[in-house]
Amino acid sequence: MAFLDWVSQKVFKSVHGNNLVYNTCWEDPRLDRVALEFAPEDNVLVITSAGCNALDYVLAGPNHVNAVDMNPRQNALLDLKISAIRNLPYESIFKMFGEGRLPEAADVYRSTLRSDLPEWSQQFWDKKIKWFDNPRKSFYYRGTSGAFARMVKIYNERIVRVKPLLNELLNADTVQQQRKIYDSELREKFWTGLMKFTMNRDTTMSMLGVPKAQRRQIENQYPGGLVKFIQDCMESVFAELPMKDNYFWRVYMTGQYTPECCPEYLKPENIQKFKDGLLDNVSTHTDSVQGFLEKHDGKISKFILLDHMDWLSDHFFPLLESEWQAIVDKAADNTRLIWRSGGLRTDFIDDVEVTIDGKLQKIASKLSYNKPLAEELHVVDRVHTYGSFYIADLKN
Repeated sequence: MAFLDWVSQKVFKSVHGNNLVYNTCWEDPRLDRVALEFAPEDNVLVITSAGCNALDYVLAGPNHVNAVDMNPRQNALLDLKISAIRNLPYESIFKMFGEGRLPEAADVYRSTLRSDLPEWSQQFWDKKIKWFDNPRKSFYYRGTSGAFARMVKIYNERIVRVKPLLNELLNADTVQQQRKIYDSELREKFWTGLMKFTMNRDTTMSMLGVPKAQRRQIENQYPGGLVKFIQDCMESVFAELPMKDNYFWRVYMTGQYTPECCPEYLKPENIQKFKDGLLDNVSTHTDSVQGFLEKHDGKISKFILLDHMDWLSDHFFPLLESEWQAIVDKAADNTRLIWRSGGLRTDFIDDVEVTIDGKLQKIASKLSYNKPLAEELHVVDRVHTYGSFYIADLKN
């Protein structure tokens, strides 16, 4: 078991240390806006991922959004989005990040976008800008999560041949219609032995950004284990929640968004808001959460921690405690945090100890959870791939 864990960690580290993992955010910012109640004085920290949600939060009106990620490729993607929004007309922006393809992308990049990027991002996109100029392969099938999405698309179209059913789902007018499609044909056709085997592999989970520690939480806490958890999540998405505005699943099923079904940052009225000055309210930082906070001069009032504490909870618990110490040290008055977990609970946070006013104490004693709102929002999460969602205020 120890050897298998070591192999799993090596695979995960290799995937995350050498690749763009997320080409689109896989957390629903509609929930986050309700949970966080952004105010004009708020300074925000969010783990960058693909940057879609950092831009979404800017539109909600806080003072500044700090997008922080240890993987510089994730920040390079947000840097490219920022440059495109600054320098391109709406039609080109949507082709690039809405449709996942921009004709003559390399020429546009060199003439218009490159000079507006930080040096590391320039070096990355000098090699990878071709991702946006392939008539047969959308940008949303790039990166490790995109590569897996493309494999599933090929599986759907060529092996189990359910593309017509998926199109029906995307175009269904009601959830009742979706339920009928899913129950009558899609569930049985999609969930073959091959798909169950694939979804139960550590390599697959690493491509999707799920470390061994997070997988173990699901296996230990969810009745039926990992595959049953994924099956139930997909049933919720396809048969219980409206697909009409579910741009998260649409982009991986089709390789592109539509103008009617896309992230907020890609809507024309919001592109104009960015061009009118809002874009100055976001910045990228390649660092750990702890590292950024220790260098940051100001206070942070809203934290969006995604699910990365799952990653630290197993073999890196001292780092988790150091991160919470940095959060406490840089938290403003009335700070609120949200995070997600692959598991059904994050009990490991109860064991985190920090020093406050010279006294060592459990961070749990300083957190006030809004469990009813978190549970209410979790049910309607359009992504629906996390086991739980948390909203907590940090007591002064």
